[in-house]
Amino acid sequence: MAKVKICGLKSMEDISYANELRPDYIGFVFLKGRARYVSPELAASLRKALDPSIPAVGVFVNEPVKQTAALFQSGTIQIAQLHGNEDEAYVKALKEICGCPVIKAFIIKTREDIERAISFPCDYLLLDNGLGTGESFDWSLIQNIKKPFFLAGGLTPENVTDAIRLVNPFALDVSSGVETEGKKDYQKMKAFIHAACAVL
Repeated sequence: MAKVKICGLKSMEDISYANELRPDYIGFVFLKGRARYVSPELAASLRKALDPSIPAVGVFVNEPVKQTAALFQSGTIQIAQLHGNEDEAYVKALKEICGCPVIKAFIIKTREDIERAISFPCDYLLLDNGLGTGESFDWSLIQNIKKPFFLAGGLTPENVTDAIRLVNPFALDVSSGVETEGKKDYQKMKAFIHAACAVL
């Protein structure tokens, strides 16, 4: 059964939805200038209100490794999701400091992008159309990938079933697909999670 990550939580209301609906992961966005950005201080407060059994993923773009590690060490996040130019040396340094599990994001346009992603030394891949575009890519490119990956980009309650059946991802990563006017929508979150869980 594919797991579900609801990304871009930024309020206590969002956290209350997560505590009730129980996605497998939630995500905090630490990229300044983005609509879903949360400061480390706010994220720490939200993490305290979140059910302890739900891991929080920190989303970073070229963040200094020590700052990423500090958020893991403080308990604010349990996994780091890297969307920038972080290389193998960055991942090695992060793991040496704190042992943080790592998701590395790759934009998928061609089969060569798939090969580059598979060879990268991380715990999980995240395969996407871009950084928060809310659009999907050609899912046929990623059929039969053996390395565990999060599928992102353009996912909604309406297409999540097709996504699971076509590419069998380890997890689904959704943000704008469960929002209404830029805010997390309880009913859409519920419908997304239920649709994902219904696929056997």
